[in-house]
Amino acid sequence: MSPQDLKIVLQSGLLSFPLTDFDDQLKFAPKPFADRLEWLQPYGASALFAAGGTGEFFSLEPKEYSEVIQVALDTCRGRTPIIAGAGGGTTLAIQYAQEAERLGAQGVLLLPHYLTEASQEGLINHVTAVCQSVKIGVIVYNRGACRLTPQSLLVLAERNPNLIGFKDGFGDIEKFVAIRQTLGDRFAYLGGLPTAELFAGAYKAMGCPVYSSAVFNFIPKTAMEFYNAHAAGDTATCDRLIRDFFLPYIALRNQGEGYAVSIVKAGATVIGHGAGPVRPPLSDLKPAEVEQLRALMAPLGAQ
Repeated sequence: MSPQDLKIVLQSGLLSFPLTDFDDQLKFAPKPFADRLEWLQPYGASALFAAGGTGEFFSLEPKEYSEVIQVALDTCRGRTPIIAGAGGGTTLAIQYAQEAERLGAQGVLLLPHYLTEASQEGLINHVTAVCQSVKIGVIVYNRGACRLTPQSLLVLAERNPNLIGFKDGFGDIEKFVAIRQTLGDRFAYLGGLPTAELFAGAYKAMGCPVYSSAVFNFIPKTAMEFYNAHAAGDTATCDRLIRDFFLPYIALRNQGEGYAVSIVKAGATVIGHGAGPVRPPLSDLKPAEVEQLRALMAPLGAQ
């Protein structure tokens, strides 16, 4: 798949980040992970981000990373494009990107680098180095310490033809509108805030109709119902699901630090497709919180 082919895929359809399965000893569990991907296949996500944020990329060792990407590719080959997470400092991010390309991934999602702040010049050099290390398409995730300006993105777009996607994790309306108006159709634009469904309408109005869904991991039928209603302009259905599920879900998610991942793993367990515990420094939901989530999911019915 060429970078431009990937860009076309990213411009319509629901995207998602599969959970990474761990066993009771917090080791990667390849068979349950493959089973998870098979379970999600019929629901029709347009692409999957393996070893992404919800997949606990930053907890994976390099060997495990290769195993996760390989299992995803082997399971989904010929059916769903796999975009591999890559991140960390520049040298390490290049190694991850090149490994993803070697294994056959269709693209790379470049996650934020690391703790320290960086200048725009430094960010441009970082993203360029990763893009120029591979031939497959790259999507940059504007979040955390990576906060690119419209001017920086113009430079990156000129230098790197395979940089084909921009994923926004800030929700800064002024900045996003400036980026969208400055870059036009040069990029595929993706909404990337946690529990993106809550912000989908606003992003669509700004020229970003596509987002990645974490809840697709445990309520895929409902996630697709929301996306299809969103795409069709069915605000009544979107408003109902936001009111009855997403707002109370977010309130529960906000009860703990790092719960954006933990609550998804809890939901997968409730629905009968558990992915094991999260790895430290994340922590699992408390039993009472899991029961709250179970009660919230019950009216949604079988998935």
